[in-house]
Amino acid sequence: MNTNLLQTPIDYLKGVGPNRAEVLRKELGIHTYQDLLNLFPNRYIDKTKYYKINEIQRNTAEIQVIGKITHLKTVAQKRGKRLVADFVDDTGKIELVWFRGHKWLKESLKINEPYVIFGKVNWFNNSCSMPHPDMELLKEHEAGLRMAMQPIYPSTENLSKKGISNKVISKIIQQLFSESKQGFMETLPQSILQELKLVSKSEALLNIHFPQAPKKLALAQYRLKFEELFYIQLQLLIKNLIHKQKIKGFPFTEVGTYFNDFYQNHLPFELTNAQKRVVKEIRRDLGSSAQMNRLLQGDVGSGKTIVALMTCLLALDNNFQACLMAPTEILAIQHYQGLSELCEKLPIKISLLTGSSKTKERREIHESLEDGSLHLLIGTHALLEDKVKFKNLGLAIIDEQHRFGVAQRSKLWHKNTLPPHVLVMTATPIPRTLAMSLYGDLDISVIDELPPGRKAIKTVHRYDSNRLKVFRFIREEIEKGRQIYVVYPLIQESEKMDYKDLMDGYESIARDFPAPTYQISIVHGQMKPADKEYEMNRFVKGETQIMVATTVIEVGVNVPNASVMIIESAERFGLSQLHQLRGRVGRGAEQSYCILMTGHKLSQDSKTRLETMVRTNDGFEIAEVDLKLRGPGDIMGTQQSGVLNLRIADIVKDNEILKTARYYAKKMLTEDPSLKIPDHEVVKNTYRLMGKHKNIWNYIS
Repeated sequence: MNTNLLQTPIDYLKGVGPNRAEVLRKELGIHTYQDLLNLFPNRYIDKTKYYKINEIQRNTAEIQVIGKITHLKTVAQKRGKRLVADFVDDTGKIELVWFRGHKWLKESLKINEPYVIFGKVNWFNNSCSMPHPDMELLKEHEAGLRMAMQPIYPSTENLSKKGISNKVISKIIQQLFSESKQGFMETLPQSILQELKLVSKSEALLNIHFPQAPKKLALAQYRLKFEELFYIQLQLLIKNLIHKQKIKGFPFTEVGTYFNDFYQNHLPFELTNAQKRVVKEIRRDLGSSAQMNRLLQGDVGSGKTIVALMTCLLALDNNFQACLMAPTEILAIQHYQGLSELCEKLPIKISLLTGSSKTKERREIHESLEDGSLHLLIGTHALLEDKVKFKNLGLAIIDEQHRFGVAQRSKLWHKNTLPPHVLVMTATPIPRTLAMSLYGDLDISVIDELPPGRKAIKTVHRYDSNRLKVFRFIREEIEKGRQIYVVYPLIQESEKMDYKDLMDGYESIARDFPAPTYQISIVHGQMKPADKEYEMNRFVKGETQIMVATTVIEVGVNVPNASVMIIESAERFGLSQLHQLRGRVGRGAEQSYCILMTGHKLSQDSKTRLETMVRTNDGFEIAEVDLKLRGPGDIMGTQQSGVLNLRIADIVKDNEILKTARYYAKKMLTEDPSLKIPDHEVVKNTYRLMGKHKNIWNYIS
């Protein structure tokens, strides 16, 4: 079919007109014929059965009956009037009732003509009635595009107000099908259609809007979900390919003294198999002439830092400098201390640059960066300042990348003639399905085992009524020389309430743990950054035993001596947040504990979250449960929620289809990167159209 027809503005479709078009644009984002075609139903009602009036049961939901109107009358009621019709078939009679639109109905309803009616039934005493039924003359019903399953389309209050009912939408879609003669262009190659036994595009569209039978509907849904996910994966993979072909990087051909000396003589522990695998993947990337663009995922404490350091040593072996950028000063300082310790015996110069670096320090850093004597620079956003110039930056490592915008990342690129290799690290486990769709253009490495000697954190759920026992346990841990976190929720809308909860909590802890025997730090969002830093540092140095805080104790704060994490009102936290907070403890050799405190009233979702936390420490399993509970938009936060504005597929439920789609997209691009094979012509054309008419596939960010 002529694809231009599908780009026709919706105003021109018979039965729409400018007023309806305006509402459709505003409420459902329907601008063109194509958008209307892609307005897929939310659910379906089975319309295969026609009831006889004497078969209607009290528990029957929506029913369909063939019969005639024998009598119409208007009945006065407290407010206004109602119109009542007697509707009969050869087994009995029911009443049809309307509370509005009387004048028009009286003129248009035909007495003694066969109708098909459809609607919900109300019972009163022993007789039943149907308010505001869907009605169609039997002869029109038999002539129309009949379907076994009636589609129910997305709707809004405004659409109903403007009279654009489900029936109207169904009618205008019918009109679109008759104008287009149902000749819709195929968008998938024959090889895939045959291999996966998929129905054609035209058949799929017909059966998604006008399903002839449940089996045909299922085939149509599978075909359209596959297509949607296939093109998203194709786009991400093409982006990755273009990146590798166009964006050249520095080939790191040497594995030299820095790397080998560290690996053979100074590695503090044997690498896990997962770490070895990831180092191999990174070495393979760095050895090619394309720029590396890799995401390194690993749960809290899985040993990402050592992998990052070994990557830096490869850069030094090839006469390049490296930098590591962290989102907060505390994290940058921790990376600096950790890496300086690991490199103690190596001839390497490492510096730290943050917002609080003194002018003299800055000057020295700038000079040694430009003359090449500084090998590794660690810091915050301060690394992005124009004054910071490298002699030859070959590698940029970014920690917790979702906190940095694209513009900030590209600033690092421009500090060189060629862009540096990029390694992005995150401790937020992203479910495989979501990672494939959000970071499909990055290569992904996963460290999925913990270093030996790490004890699993014991997690328990306790109700507020057990608080005294919990306090007794805290006392015992402090006597052993350990430190404790107590975290309160923070919900932006009710800062006053949260602040009050935090202060109440602080006061009750101060009563039970009095000074001078016990010292308590407090940290919350309304403090000045310098005060926060001061309190955090007291805790890090071990000057205070208890840290009472809102969730500002961010990812990565490393206090090996802290062994207990108490999370107050744990039901108010999301799963991934609970898991991140739990990761603040368990950093030393001692047994650590996480105690989830809640009241007795809990929703089903809250129970699932708490049970999951108690059951498992595996971040990826937790992320999968979180994805099922919250859906993809929430997990990625607002800045990325637009990425997966899917029309028909569901990234959680259609996990298997997603994997199949990615497999076929990958296979196609491996065999035929520029889509030259005649069978792939259709993919090339569809892909080109997607770029041209952004509105067709506007879910691809």
